[in-house]
Amino acid sequence: MENTNKWETKQLVTMALMCALGVLLSFIELPLFPAAPFLKYDPSFVPALIVGLAYGGGAGVAVGVVGIVIHGIMLADLAGSIMNILVVIGFILPASLLYKKNPTLKSAAIGLVISTIIATILAILGNLVITPLYMGAPLESVIAMILPILLPFNLIKAVLNSLITLVVYRSIMKLIETKK
Repeated sequence: MENTNKWETKQLVTMALMCALGVLLSFIELPLFPAAPFLKYDPSFVPALIVGLAYGGGAGVAVGVVGIVIHGIMLADLAGSIMNILVVIGFILPASLLYKKNPTLKSAAIGLVISTIIATILAILGNLVITPLYMGAPLESVIAMILPILLPFNLIKAVLNSLITLVVYRSIMKLIETKK
């Protein structure tokens, strides 16, 4: 009988470890803007992006979503989790898909630039819909925050996650590659 499972045991174990690492990293929160202390950077998308580059977009999104759901359950933060799921999909898929077609540093960098733009757009759209709906903030105040706070915060967050991933990717790949 042939195994039709796409993910091998080693890959599943690696993904589970990266989920756990993503959850741990989600508690390292750094406020970037004094005017909006509720917006905090955390490097939790880095493990998901590494998995996405290593194993493909589906695996990376799965790691990101599982980590977000666990963090959301621990903090009882439904609205934040919904927005983060939207953003992690926009951040992981473009870079992963482009890198899978052409696994070079240049392709990864281009993919990360595209991912940064898409994730930022999705974060702003998520804030426009979810913040008024679930948090009761007036839409006008969310709109007023787009240029001075939301746009720069989300760009900085995505750029930091991209740079950290580029720095650690090769080292981590040496650990998770199969020795033949």
